[in-house]
Parts: sequence; C-alpha cells; structure tokens
Amino acid sequence: MPPKKAKRRAGGGEGSSNVFSMFEQSQIQEYKEAFTIIDQNRDGIISKDDLRDVLASMGQLNVKNEELEAMIKEASGPINFTVFLTMFGEKLKGADPEDVILASFKVLDPEGTGTIKKAFLEELLSTQCDRFSPEEIKNLWTAFPPDVAGNVDYKNICYVITHGEEKEE
Repeated sequence: MPPKKAKRRAGGGEGSSNVFSMFEQSQIQEYKEAFTIIDQNRDGIISKDDLRDVLASMGQLNVKNEELEAMIKEASGPINFTVFLTMFGEKLKGADPEDVILASFKVLDPEGTGTIKKAFLEELLSTQCDRFSPEEIKNLWTAFPPDVAGNVDYKNICYVITHGEEKEE
C-alpha cells in the first residue's frame, strides 16, 4: 500500500507544478541560469535586494524602492524558481501567437524581405500608440541590432517575443 501512495503523491506533484511542461528542457535550463544570476545572495529566493544588486550590475543604479517592490509584488509569494518559471509562463502566454505578430510586421514589409528599416520602425515605435521612450528604443537596438544596411530582422523579434529566446541558426 505505501508504494501506491508514494506513487500517487508523485503524480499529484507533477500536476501541481505543470509549469515545467510549458517549456522545453533547454528553456528551463536557461531560466534556471537567469534565476541564479538574479538570486545574488544564492538563498533560492529572489528578493528586493537581489533585484537591486542585479540591476546595479547592469548599470541601473537609481532604481526606486517602489519599483522594486512592484516587481516583487507581481508574484503571489516568495519568488523561488518554480514561481519565477510560472511568472515567465504567464507573461509568454499573454503574448499573441507568433503568426499574428508576424502578420503585423508583414504589413510594414510589402516586399516580403523579412526586414524593416531601423529608422522607420523607430519612428513608428516612438510616435504611435504606446510610445517607446528613448531608453526603450536603445534597449530594443541592443537586443536586436540592425544589420550594416540599417535593416531589422522582425522575424527574430517575433520569435523572441513568443519563445523567449533567439532562434539558433
């Protein structure tokens, strides 16, 4: 009888941490590495101090306590790795499907090249709807640098938005 109970309990545990089934093993490993980098004091929980330290290491030195608290409050409790992974799963689940995002970019690419001119995209993002700040624009080009001709690969941007990592070529 005890082995059956243990077996049932193990199966129930998998159901409750279904978040692991949302990602491929390689993605889970990448999130684990990110979690380890953010968990500066290595206690297994991401705290406000951990966030402050990791942001400082990336050059963001004047982050307000309120901003850090808001980040921490996005979780329902202490941010261990499972909660961290769940938060990413929820964020990614909220994104439109890749084909919808691609179709939106294709409207801006009538020749079907798979790229958009950096200047054109920057103008759209900084003047229309939810306008990007200069810092957000800078972060975009850091994450997705245009080629030497000033073209931005929007297919890669779509992939990262929906999958959370760059496509290996």
